[in-house]
Amino acid sequence: MEVNEISFENLPKAVAHLVSELAEIKSLVEKGQTPIAPQKRIPIDIEEACRIIGKAKPTVYALVRKRLIPCYKSGKKLYFFEDELLEWISKGKKKTLQEIESEAEAEYNKRKNIQR
Repeated sequence: MEVNEISFENLPKAVAHLVSELAEIKSLVEKGQTPIAPQKRIPIDIEEACRIIGKAKPTVYALVRKRLIPCYKSGKKLYFFEDELLEWISKGKKKTLQEIESEAEAEYNKRKNIQR
């Protein structure tokens, strides 16, 4: 909303906008973060994608063919975004035994309480 758009008719809308902006800034300050301008995402080619995920080209092509990895295609060329590849890698995290045990115990307790 721009400053010159404010009039008596849209004053409530302007105030609501300011309140939401202020709340967002307050939450960032409380978290110790600073507002970050959105960065421009630059696509990378398959060689860079291979380097980031640590896989050979044929493996990456197979993952693309099976639609298991996030990618984009323009003509005959494949493109990737680094942030999407890193997120894809993080989704494959294997749980530790402690995490599995705590989840199993929580599920057991949940089912135990339902049966009562």
